[in-house]
Amino acid sequence: MGKKFGVLLGTLIVGLVLTSGVASAKTLRLITWGGYAPDAVIKLFKEETGIDVEVTVSNNEDIISKLRATGGAGFDLAQPSQDRITGPQFEFGIYKAIDYSQIDSSLFIAPLFDAAKKNTMLDGKSYGVAHIWGTYGMIADKSMAADIQDFTDLCNPKYAGKVSMRLKRPVLIGMAYAMGMDPFAAYGDKAKYQEIIEKSGAKLAECKSNVKAYWSGSDDLLNLIRSGEVVASGAWDSTGFKLNSENPNMNFVVPKSGALGWIDTFALPAKTKAEAEAYKWINFVMQPKIAAMITDASGSFGASKGSKELVSESLSKAFSAAFTEKDIANINWFPTIPPGLEDMEGKILDRIAAQ
Repeated sequence: MGKKFGVLLGTLIVGLVLTSGVASAKTLRLITWGGYAPDAVIKLFKEETGIDVEVTVSNNEDIISKLRATGGAGFDLAQPSQDRITGPQFEFGIYKAIDYSQIDSSLFIAPLFDAAKKNTMLDGKSYGVAHIWGTYGMIADKSMAADIQDFTDLCNPKYAGKVSMRLKRPVLIGMAYAMGMDPFAAYGDKAKYQEIIEKSGAKLAECKSNVKAYWSGSDDLLNLIRSGEVVASGAWDSTGFKLNSENPNMNFVVPKSGALGWIDTFALPAKTKAEAEAYKWINFVMQPKIAAMITDASGSFGASKGSKELVSESLSKAFSAAFTEKDIANINWFPTIPPGLEDMEGKILDRIAAQ
């Protein structure tokens, strides 16, 4: 009796373990940005694959913090920006190299796919797949600020008290480019980089009297522009596209010196428990129709080939009005941030804020 009970118990335990393994493999734990995994897309994915998706909305700093705390566990797929992968990977080993044979590369815009692969490479292995891209530049109400062409124009005395910006590293870097410097080229030389951002910071400090308010979130900026209190600002392109859908006089303005470009990627946490499911999700959401749904939800365009033609008419018009092919070719892509640079930038930005 005891022997039979032991065999039965062992069988039940094995069955439970196997059942548990199947269940966990049918759930993809995704940590991502808001709008990147709309409910409608999750529903379609579940209908096609039978896989559930659990979404945690996050940002770069939080993704790194959570994966660092667990050694790369807790999630099956993450979406850090391409410039936030190799540094944390070198320091903490929180990601697993991408098996590109599992990716349908024909679904991607080739230059974006290649850029993310190149910019997430460490010791001969790459850790990121391009998903969503966008830029930082300016927004202007052309009915009141038709001559805004670069960040230095935000300092024109004619716009005193009528401009805004977010006092973070993109405006510091953007101003440097507008002043004829190349901060990204100086990433490997801290002394040179310090010299560049000091000059840029001095210009931003000089420009402070023009600033109506420093915005901290997109809602703040939207309200400032809509009310007419602000006629131009440093901003992300998606905010400009949103405003353009409401008022054709308002839109994103690509700086003459080049917009600052970012790519949010797909990356595998080191201890993913659903790797096969993660690759299925990547290939699913990069299909043009699905990618267009994500663009409409997030306001940012994807690296899916052919998806741009399928997004909402208002978003497509705003993009076409803001960007030419030349503008896209002139984007200054954010490279991997070397250790210590953000501390240097932070001190300058804090000094400006305190003045």
